[in-house]
Parts: sequence; C-alpha cells; structure tokens
Amino acid sequence: MLYVITGPPAAGKSSWIEARARPTDVVIDLDRITAALSGPGAPSWTQDGIALKVAHRARYAAIDEAVKHVDQVDVYLIHTMPSPKWVARYRRHGAEIIAVDPGRDIVMQRIRDMRSPALQAVATRWYRQRDKQRTASRVTRQASRTW
Repeated sequence: MLYVITGPPAAGKSSWIEARARPTDVVIDLDRITAALSGPGAPSWTQDGIALKVAHRARYAAIDEAVKHVDQVDVYLIHTMPSPKWVARYRRHGAEIIAVDPGRDIVMQRIRDMRSPALQAVATRWYRQRDKQRTASRVTRQASRTW
C-alpha cells in the first residue's frame, strides 16, 4: 500500500510514520534523504540549497521505484503539499492520502521552538491551500429548476 502523508512542517508526519511503519517498509522522507546526502554536522531542518536539489532528484527516483513494489511492501511517502497532478499520480497507484495536522497554533509553536523561522511561511501556505480546498469542496452545483 502507498501512504502519502501530507501536513504542514512540524505537524508530526515523521512521528506518524514511525508509529506505523515496519522495518521492511519503505519510507521516503525528503528531510531524511537530505540529511543522508549532507556532510557531517549539517543542520537537520535547514538544508543547503544544493543538497536539497540533489535530495529532490533522489526522492523522485525513490518514488518511481517504490511504486513498483506497493503490492509487496508498504510505502510511506511524505509530501507536504502535493499538487493536483501529484495527487492524481498517487491515486493512480491506489494511494491513501493522509493529512497530519495538530492545528495551526500547535504547528506554529513547534516551528518557533524547534525549526527554522522560514518554515512559518511554508506552514501558512499549507493552511491557505487547505482552506481553499475545503471551500471548493463545499460548493455544490444544482440546477435552479427543472425545465
């Protein structure tokens, strides 16, 4: 099974996966990939631009390979804000998309306490996108009358 875990920074996406994934499962997490590709002592949450570019390419390759094996292992993929194109791609592979969100106030406090202040902008963007999607999904269309 493919599980796509979404949510703002500091929401607990990695913790959600750690509570569920088995040692034989595949976990694709950009933070973990970037850390693995960075030199010793590199900060874990603020990543160098070049290391992050390399990590993105490795992540895409990992996704391409992992989806070939979802019938044999569970694949957990963190994708903070997947575009509609990515969501469609994940759904074609039968993904279950899970949003981890403890709430805006908790997320912003965690970012202030533990992460780079730049992630506040990412979290704000995540909440705006979520709010737009909720508003759009509440709109129903119906004819005004039967002709």
